[in-house]
Parts: sequence; structure tokens; C-alpha cells
Amino acid sequence: MGWQTRGMGGELRVRGGGSGEPVLILLHGLGATGDVWAGWEPLLARDWPGRWLAPDLPGHGGSAELPEYTFDALAEAVGTLVTPGEHTVVLGHSLGGVVATFLPVTAVVALGVKVSWSTEELERARSLAGRPVSWFDSPEDALARHLRVSGLGGLVGAEHPAARAGVREQDGRWRLALDPRAFGVGAPDMAGLIARSPAAVTLARGEHDPMNTGDQLEQFGRPVVTLAGLGHNAHVESPHQCLALLPGVA
Repeated sequence: MGWQTRGMGGELRVRGGGSGEPVLILLHGLGATGDVWAGWEPLLARDWPGRWLAPDLPGHGGSAELPEYTFDALAEAVGTLVTPGEHTVVLGHSLGGVVATFLPVTAVVALGVKVSWSTEELERARSLAGRPVSWFDSPEDALARHLRVSGLGGLVGAEHPAARAGVREQDGRWRLALDPRAFGVGAPDMAGLIARSPAAVTLARGEHDPMNTGDQLEQFGRPVVTLAGLGHNAHVESPHQCLALLPGVA
């Protein structure tokens, strides 16, 4: 399966593969696209027994923008990929990990979620959300900004699908595909979300992830896994280690 447009009104750009159940939904973090899972495809073909889907979140990549960015609105859009009654597992990174906890699925692995926010951090996010779209005269400059914003700098090159999908050309100028208003989504109520989630939730982090600590994640009373030697984008650094987090891997 290649890229498709799916969801209510056809607003989600989705890539997938495999067939049958269990279903795996892969959700990227803020600023990235579903292309960050490109390195997973050969592993999924070999080790995942069912089918998989990797959408661009609304306001990212090739998916449509939202009137307002809230966790509920993001989850409503992604929820169109969940079929009631199917055995579905979700692996979400950062923002995607928060969105995953809203979904009526069997199991959730939330990787690299930031669960503690200061007033200054939230103010910075609101400021970024209020800025207009930045335009660049060259694709190289836009790509460099995208890689910084998505945290992929140093992890993927300019020719990687996750880099190319993050920028857009219009009238001879370039911009990030990301809608900057998505920065305004705010801080999640992770305690409440995890308590209400119908899924078996596992929290995971890279050992060197500056966005969270093991102690912060352990307060929620769910299994916590620390991935040795990895950082915030652990799913890009080591698909093999992160794939092993999933229940049902062959």
C-alpha cells in the first residue's frame, strides 16, 4: 500500500502495508510526518503479523489543517483509522503518544511524551503558534528549518522521505508543511488520559531524552520502558528496539 488520502472528508495522508489483524497505527510527533516511519517498513513486513497505517497528523505533511488544534480534534481525525472490533495497537511518539491515549484501541505505546510543562514552555509554544508561516527562497533553507523543528537534524539527511515531506513549494518559494498553529495544542492531562484510556498503556522513553525522565513517567502507575542509548526520536534512531515494545510482534 502506498500513500492514500483517508478519513472524514479525505483529509488524512496515510501510508500503510500488510493485511489482516492485528492493526498497528504509527503516530509521529509535532512537526514531523508519517514518513519518519520509513525505516520501519522492512521490519514490519518481516515481523508485524497484520497490517499497519502511518498517517500525517492534521496540519502536518500532506494532511489537511484544522480550524483549531486540540488533542480531542487530533484524536477525532486519527480515530477515523480505527475500526470498531478490530484488534488495534498504537505506537505514538511525543504528540502522537498523547493522541494515542484518546483512541478506543487494545494497546498503546506512548514514546517520548513530555508530561511536565513549565509556564515558560507553554508561553513559548503559544508564541510559536501565533506566528505567521515563514517562507524561504530555497528548498535547502526550508529543509534545514524543518529538520530543526521536528528534531530530526542529524538523524536523517535532506533526501530522506521524512525531510522531503516536511516542506512545501508554492509560487517559487518554500515553507514548512507544518501549520504553526499546531504548536498551540497545549499541555496534556496525562494522568487523566491514562486513567480513562481503554487500552493497555506502556510509557517508553529514550535514555537520553531531554523531554522527560523515568521518574516523571513512573508516577502514572503504568509500565515504563527506558531504551538504552537512545534520545527523543528513538523510533528513528533504532526502529528495531522500538518495534520490540509492541505486543504481537512476530
